[in-house]
Amino acid sequence: MTHNSSRPAPIHIVGAGGLGREVLDALFAAGRRPGNLVLVDDHVTATEIHEVPVLRPEDTDGGLFVVAVADPAVRRRLAQRMLDRGLAPTAVVHPRATLAHDVQIPAGCLVLANAFVSTRARLAAHTQVQYNATIGHDSVLHEFVTVLPGANVAGNVVLEDDVTIGSNACVLQGLVVGARTFVGAGAVVTKSHPADRVLVGVPAR
Repeated sequence: MTHNSSRPAPIHIVGAGGLGREVLDALFAAGRRPGNLVLVDDHVTATEIHEVPVLRPEDTDGGLFVVAVADPAVRRRLAQRMLDRGLAPTAVVHPRATLAHDVQIPAGCLVLANAFVSTRARLAAHTQVQYNATIGHDSVLHEFVTVLPGANVAGNVVLEDDVTIGSNACVLQGLVVGARTFVGAGAVVTKSHPADRVLVGVPAR
């Protein structure tokens, strides 16, 4: 599809559930209008949500996308599906998020309202920092990491690919959380952990 050069490319929000509506809110707050947005979901029967049309993935035809799904494995699969259809990833940052002056937000990332990302923190592609979550100085979030609402990642932390930090959980300073590890809601991570763990409790184990 050839888009009118006077209009920005349409943004496709992949996932029309609660997180998808939160992404819509972020885009509305940033000045985007419904006519330039598309929701993409193959499990929703509605034809539009908040005046934004809902399409099936196979009906998408060019533009930008962000995946509004918290589960890293599902998000990775859906991102590849959009890439295969020729769409390009874009970042969405709510205007009420706070980013240090030296923080860059790569394509596919999502940073929601009242999130805070501190100085020299590094986010990789398709990472999510959801509302009221905080990322400390010099921390590194690898691809497809999810930091759920209210979670706190302290300084100099490394979250490897596909890690999920649950709502209101805390990862203490200087730790490494291995790939695909899931940290449950409210847990406090006090030591580094290898890949493929499920961590709950205080201290998390």
